[in-house]
Amino acid sequence: MTDLFVTKTKTSTGYGLLPAHQEDLDAIKKLPNGQPLRVKLTRVRNGQFHRKWWALVNYAFDIWEPPVVLAMHELEDGQFDPDLAQPTKSMERFRKDIIILCGFYEQHWRIDGTLRIEPQSISFAKMDEDEFETLFTKTIDVICKHVLTNYTGDELRRVIDEILAFE
Repeated sequence: MTDLFVTKTKTSTGYGLLPAHQEDLDAIKKLPNGQPLRVKLTRVRNGQFHRKWWALVNYAFDIWEPPVVLAMHELEDGQFDPDLAQPTKSMERFRKDIIILCGFYEQHWRIDGTLRIEPQSISFAKMDEDEFETLFTKTIDVICKHVLTNYTGDELRRVIDEILAFE
């Protein structure tokens, strides 16, 4: 059976679920009367909220500067030569690290026995609206703690809202 989309509505006797589209109504009409059905409800993801998360992560990435590290290179004579290494910024790695720091990750054992941590997918099919709302809130906390340390969560929300207002 295909997914049906319904909306919650207030009725004179309480609450009810109504088909959201004509196709959903047509599918419901085909169901036998009086037969119990098992229904799993999932809140549909909000595309605008998804774009807001990406605006937040992009804003933090644009401001973030990876630390300059001191790398030691061994010379042919066995001596070491210090070298300042400026790592390349990677939006893909940054996004993954934010999701992991928010606690949305999976652990996998590699064949060499080491543990690899992978971020959970944020695709519409893999993460429902409730989970995504939690991710968004935790993303603000993580960015304020690790990247934009001079921001409060409320200030960061205002900045993102202003950015999205110009799109």
